[in-house]
Amino acid sequence: MSAFVTLDGVDHAYAGAGSALAVEGLSIAVEQGEFAAVVGPSGCGKSTLMKLATGLQFPRNGSVTVAGAQVKAPVKIAGMAFQAPTLLPWRTTLENLMLPLEIVEPYRSEMRRRRAEFRERAEKLLASVGLGGQGNKFPWELSGGMQQRASLCRALIHQPQLLMLDEPFGALDAFTREELWCVIRDLQAASKITVILVTHDLREAVFLADRVFVMSQRPGRIVVERKIELARPRDLEVTFTPAFTDIVHELRGHIVKARQ
Repeated sequence: MSAFVTLDGVDHAYAGAGSALAVEGLSIAVEQGEFAAVVGPSGCGKSTLMKLATGLQFPRNGSVTVAGAQVKAPVKIAGMAFQAPTLLPWRTTLENLMLPLEIVEPYRSEMRRRRAEFRERAEKLLASVGLGGQGNKFPWELSGGMQQRASLCRALIHQPQLLMLDEPFGALDAFTREELWCVIRDLQAASKITVILVTHDLREAVFLADRVFVMSQRPGRIVVERKIELARPRDLEVTFTPAFTDIVHELRGHIVKARQ
């Protein structure tokens, strides 16, 4: 069975033909319903991988496919969340969640007829991440962790088949970050959505992922693929076990080597 997301022999640079490559010979395959994490040295091309997989950038060489189709335009079946929540300050939290439905077809054409249904979907998503009753508040009335929960909901509101997470918890304190690990763990388990997480946090990668991919120094490519065989469902107590710590140390060693 072919993978759900595939990058095959991809080269990419951001400027002209003579510019340095951001990634070179990048190949990765993520199965449907899998939670994959991508780690590596700073500047290795992790975010470039994310942009290529969602059609925000197109490769100089190689191919990118999602759900069996070559990526030639922004991928409509993908949701995205970033380190900054980027919620619009003049919209309420609920209105921010509804924004993708106002933009993405077929929801855009159906917004007037199905607005009540979409609003109910948004309220249920907020409740599922502990933000029930907060929909009428503006982003500046929410804490950083609450804003990031809302951002995750916005990425999921149009029921995407692929969720791309680019350092979504990096700006949060340690306790809030771990709370949100559990939120995304539960959301992914309930929906069986395919997730690709780009992160610098090795504990985060090991806790959440089925497989962790380690990238080389720039120009980036995959140098290590590590299957995480810790039993699911995982709770935070697993992060204190020797098995967990050993995997984190192993991955750290791969990244140290990749930086040399």
